[in-house]
Amino acid sequence: MSSSVPLRRRVLLLCTGNSARSQMAEGLINHFLGDRWEAFSAGTHPAGYVHPLAVQAMAELGIDISGQRSKSVEEFQDQPFDVVITLCDSAAQECPVWLGPGRAIHMGFPDPAQADGIVEDRLEAFRRVRDGIREKVLGYLERMEEEKPSSPPGFWL
Repeated sequence: MSSSVPLRRRVLLLCTGNSARSQMAEGLINHFLGDRWEAFSAGTHPAGYVHPLAVQAMAELGIDISGQRSKSVEEFQDQPFDVVITLCDSAAQECPVWLGPGRAIHMGFPDPAQADGIVEDRLEAFRRVRDGIREKVLGYLERMEEEKPSSPPGFWL
């Protein structure tokens, strides 16, 4: 007897600090595509916190990421992923050796935490990155849905 619950694909999102870009991507995917994708995020050098402006920018969309935490890529060793997406150049250069039939792709976004100016200007930088991630990353994953999912997920850290 086959299950009526479809197999969810797994995606790992990487950036350097796992405090902004990858945290927002994890929240967006789990919110908008969570019935088909299971998203996880990590950093090559975790900051140890989720940036408050990332939390605020996501709350504007009704997505609460305040309970997420900054994690190291090492926490995901030996876990399978269908796709690994690096969101900054540094993480793309440092990412571990990927094995298996899954995909590793790079979609670079500027670090909104590096934005200068008053709080509103800095928040606008987070909004731009959030919206870019929503368009590019979620669009990519939606296109992948047309392909048959691997079983089990094929990317191993």
